[in-house]
Amino acid sequence: MSKKELKRVLISGGGTGGHIFPAVSIANAIKRRSPETEILFVGALGRMEMERVPAAGYRIEGLPVAGFDRKRLWRNFGVLWKLWKSLRKARRIVREFKPDVAIGVGGYASGPVLKQAQKQGVATLLQEQNSYAGVTNKLLAKKARAICVAYDGMERFFPAETIVKTGNPVRSDLQACSLTQAEAKKELGFDPDKKLVLVVGGSLGARTVNEAVAAALERIAGMGANLMWQTGRYGAPQFQALAKEYANVKATTFIDRMDLAYKAADVVVSRAGAGTISELQNLGKAVILIPSPNVAEDHQRHNAEALSTRDAAIMILDVDAVEKLPDTLANLIDDEAKCSTLSSNIKKMALPGADDKIVDKIYEIIS
Repeated sequence: MSKKELKRVLISGGGTGGHIFPAVSIANAIKRRSPETEILFVGALGRMEMERVPAAGYRIEGLPVAGFDRKRLWRNFGVLWKLWKSLRKARRIVREFKPDVAIGVGGYASGPVLKQAQKQGVATLLQEQNSYAGVTNKLLAKKARAICVAYDGMERFFPAETIVKTGNPVRSDLQACSLTQAEAKKELGFDPDKKLVLVVGGSLGARTVNEAVAAALERIAGMGANLMWQTGRYGAPQFQALAKEYANVKATTFIDRMDLAYKAADVVVSRAGAGTISELQNLGKAVILIPSPNVAEDHQRHNAEALSTRDAAIMILDVDAVEKLPDTLANLIDDEAKCSTLSSNIKKMALPGADDKIVDKIYEIIS
């Protein structure tokens, strides 16, 4: 089958930026090769993909699907009703759109859509971002034609013959910054001769990360290092007011120019989402990871361990963060050799060009 015969592609998933950014990157890579290909996204109503995908220039349909409440099981009657309605709507979407291939990137919506695509004989490809596979992808794996992963050892979740190690697609603009590190620091308003710590807790913010950074402020200030702190929305007034007490700290709800921020940073403190880790791998940044405990299958801890066991990152568990981050961060800022080792080892784990590798696989499975 020639490239021009890839007429329609269905992409489903979302819920977080970690699912949405790879999905949009795959769509962009398809369009680069075959501009005439029609792409339709399917997401979950009320989730961030319903805004982010149209902003990226793609059409999206929403399903009323919701995740299961694993702690309060009695709440799942409504969830089952929404799942039934979502399966019906997904069946109609697949039947009417007639895709050549359906791609699942994880998240609530991908289950009903990929299940219906498989029932109707549509070739399916899964993209698993994490080192510990999600429930949805595990359920869909048996009938998937290909499963694109970012970590070794995924045979424990998926049929080995369908696994392709492509890495995770990342935002291309992050590597496009042409400034030097010193120039990037200056552009952001920091002294180019001083070390810069970048804290990213996600668009909503991570309270434990913010509390741990707050506990480290005095120590960082005493060392003469600078801090760029993305607090997120939750608790922003409290933490941003605290930051104003220190001349070397800039706190903001959201960082518009992440390319500049990453380029300028000497050390990064972050959650351990798969997308963020892939970005840090491609950029070769020394990082302290504080995995969120509030995610399915505790996958952020598994992601962080995949790096920390290779001396490619330092991991601090969420429960220990407030106590341990001040000393750990101060020691790392002061240790050029350790920063260099972390940077070198995380860079070795990078798998650049993941979006194009995934598109290669799409053409292979439909031909």
